Amino acid sequence: MGLDEDALEYHSADPPGKIEIATTKPTNTQRDLSLAYSPGVAAPCEEIAADSSQTFTYTAKGNLVGVVSDGSAVLGLGDIGPEASKPVMEGKGVLFKRFADIDVFDVELDAADTDTMIESIATLEPTFGGINLEDIAAPECFEIERRLAERLDIPVFHDDQHGTAIITGAALLNAADIADKELSELDVAFAGAGAAATATAKFYVSLGVPSENITMCDIDGILTEERARSGDLNQYNREFASDVPEGDLSDAMDGADVFVGLSVGGIVSQEMIRSMASDPIVFAMANPNPEIGYEEAKNAREDTVIMATGRSDYPNQVNNVLGFPFIFRGALDVRATEINEAMKVAAAEALADLARQDVPDAVVKAYGDQVLQFGPDYIIPKPLDPRVLFEVTPAVAEAAMASGAARKPIDGDSYVEELEARLGKSREMMRVVLNKAKNDPKRVVLAEGGDEKMIRAAYQLVDRGIAEPVLLGDRDRIEAICETLGLSFDPEVVDPVESDLDEYADRLYELRKRNGVTRREADELVKDSNYLGSVMVKAGDADAMLTGLTHNYPSALRPPLEIIGTASSADYAAGVYMLTFKNRVVFCADATVNQDPDADVLEEVTRHTAELARQFNVEPRAALLSYSNFGSVDNEGTRKPAEAARRLREDPTVEFPVDGEMQADTAVVEEMLSGTYEFSELDDPANLLVFPNLEAGNIGYKLLQRLGEADAVGPMLVGMDKPVHVLQRGDEVKDIVNLAGVAVADAQTE
Repeated sequence: MGLDEDALEYHSADPPGKIEIATTKPTNTQRDLSLAYSPGVAAPCEEIAADSSQTFTYTAKGNLVGVVSDGSAVLGLGDIGPEASKPVMEGKGVLFKRFADIDVFDVELDAADTDTMIESIATLEPTFGGINLEDIAAPECFEIERRLAERLDIPVFHDDQHGTAIITGAALLNAADIADKELSELDVAFAGAGAAATATAKFYVSLGVPSENITMCDIDGILTEERARSGDLNQYNREFASDVPEGDLSDAMDGADVFVGLSVGGIVSQEMIRSMASDPIVFAMANPNPEIGYEEAKNAREDTVIMATGRSDYPNQVNNVLGFPFIFRGALDVRATEINEAMKVAAAEALADLARQDVPDAVVKAYGDQVLQFGPDYIIPKPLDPRVLFEVTPAVAEAAMASGAARKPIDGDSYVEELEARLGKSREMMRVVLNKAKNDPKRVVLAEGGDEKMIRAAYQLVDRGIAEPVLLGDRDRIEAICETLGLSFDPEVVDPVESDLDEYADRLYELRKRNGVTRREADELVKDSNYLGSVMVKAGDADAMLTGLTHNYPSALRPPLEIIGTASSADYAAGVYMLTFKNRVVFCADATVNQDPDADVLEEVTRHTAELARQFNVEPRAALLSYSNFGSVDNEGTRKPAEAARRLREDPTVEFPVDGEMQADTAVVEEMLSGTYEFSELDDPANLLVFPNLEAGNIGYKLLQRLGEADAVGPMLVGMDKPVHVLQRGDEVKDIVNLAGVAVADAQTE
């Protein structure tokens, strides 16, 4: 099947379209329905009638945007009318939800003229927290946006104009820096004089490009003052009429520092690129074919051509999804009355700054392991980078407050936490632990310190104030990687080859001499970073340790178990995963260490896992799992979790509910606990699942993670005498940072 056939099947598959309405409150009982509708709904109605601002308290208005179009200028399709534009508007709604958790109603209007369009949209103000105008032809779009912005008390934003302006503005900030050029000295040539081009030119002026340095061209050539006097230009683009003789695009590009294409494909030649100033900046954004091809432009000259297009198959894609979801998110959260120039500039500057930061592994993988590092081929972030929400949105919200557009102030730190919660429960949970870590950072040994991921993680740990990392590995290699990645920090490095390790060898020998280790063998073992890191932690020269990124789990775990061992109050270690679902958090133990635990092991693992849950501010409710419910099957296998649960229930020092043995669905389904097994000690579904053996634990957590689409944090090692965590092969930088944060929190407790 071709692309068109695939798209038609995609959109027509049951249910047709791409969006639906979902309820956010329970509707399972008669009481639920009486609260949702009659008679309970009268109470919020009366509150809103008395104070209209309460609509944000009692309805979804504060998170609802109207995507409004008449279908008169749909990208790549032209004037196709309102009904034919509906798939595009639904798609816009998908992007709002996917990237910023904003709900959307798409509204397609069959309006006879501009006045009718404005009146129709204005009547929607009570419904929406903001209006996103989409695919409306110029010059009518300018008038519609201007008049609505003046009339309405909610943000109105025409993305076709301002989205491109903001994203290319961010690209321009970074491109000018790379080319070592000042914005105030740039000469900019535009191909196109429509809504996007005019708005982009105006925005460049807001960023610092002098308006007299901008030369704009349409199909008839350069916009000149003579053309403006003759009435050939509209009231919106005539402000960019230049006091120059008539000419065409090639004349405008001659000597220009920047070319901005918002017109049609194939109108720029290599000769025109060669006529530009040194290290030219070329934004060729016509879709699907740019004004000049990527390779064609790059090969036109020997110096650096900093190139951006609207296409995803080339570096530096100018994609409006980097802007509108996050701009509206910030505007909605402060209940802004408008999206003003200060908010747009803040968005562009935040995007530009983000492109200079280290890129997460997940983003690199999403783009086929491309090299994503600040430079000519990476001047704007990728659309799938989740950090855009945390960087752009707060910047927009703060600009709204500073400029007087906000009606609801926010606190910056807590606001970021709210945003993280929108992307998933795991971010919210990890924020709890990482904030604890920042209060008192500890020294964390990264055993595989020569690995690029470990080095990048160390940089983030320092930059975010989470920990004081110690990298074990070849000093020259580590310094070279730091330089290549542009990581401007001076990490603490312990190089086993060049360092004097005699004291650590002595300590290792004392610990292991009655386990078959000679003094000479201790000299060799201590050069192994896993043993060296373990001895450093044991000796108190570091507070915690991470390893396992390049080793299999058993071999990485062995040195810490031999050197550090379990805590004085513990006989067993265990591996725990925290799985975060949309509205639930579950800790799964043991998934990595104990192959066939008896009742003693299960009891101890439950205690340790409960302590871990409390580090995340989760009050544990433990279920010891089996394939039977409370003695329905009696054999050796079911007796072990039942016995462990009995001991824990009878222990007065255990201050959390625990029960078992029970089946997995009994543990997590409230109706089964409160109905069939009302005698259970668990008054709510369990959030701590203790599996009967390693096989069940490993299978169980992976099924939960994959089928439940949960985020997994771990494995977190519990029961050790000092904080040690063993990573999984292939873990990403964020996993290393998260486990380092857990290790610091562990060390603080000790």
